[in-house]
Amino acid sequence: MKKIQRCQWVTDDEIYIHYHDKEWGVPIYDDNILFEFLVLESMQAGLNWLTILKKRENFRKAFDDFNVERIAKYNEMKVQALLNDPGIIRNQLKIRATINNATKFIDIQKEQGSFSNYLWAYVDNKPILNYWKYQEEVPTTTELSEQLARDMKKRGFKFLGPTICYAYMQAVGLVNDHTQCFLR
Repeated sequence: MKKIQRCQWVTDDEIYIHYHDKEWGVPIYDDNILFEFLVLESMQAGLNWLTILKKRENFRKAFDDFNVERIAKYNEMKVQALLNDPGIIRNQLKIRATINNATKFIDIQKEQGSFSNYLWAYVDNKPILNYWKYQEEVPTTTELSEQLARDMKKRGFKFLGPTICYAYMQAVGLVNDHTQCFLR
């Protein structure tokens, strides 16, 4: 039986394989899922993505199924509870940024009709298909991710730079960076 060829970054971990095969690079338009990935990408900063994927269900429970309205209302007691939750990344800056970003996410929803409208406008509502041959060619930032990061920071988002924004764009399908892969 011939082995399925996947992007070079995918390990043989079943969680990683499932994420790569079913989620990474698939266009997402649902604001709830877009917010989930925004939280997860911010939490991933400085860490391995597999670490985040393994804690994903814990994040889901700790952050009320990524309900943006609930998260925007978190108080100091909830922050302290999150800081004491061993199932998630207990970084105070990242936790507080998540709460802040929930309020900014809602602001964009009100202004643009949905966060999806805002985000997808960056790519004229259709995914960018890159044709990198090797994983080493895939950038960690682009001019577009820098524009997105600049605008989001101007709007008050925290813990989001061009690298996180590019990873986010890849994760939610704005950019398709599959290389030498059956999903290409």
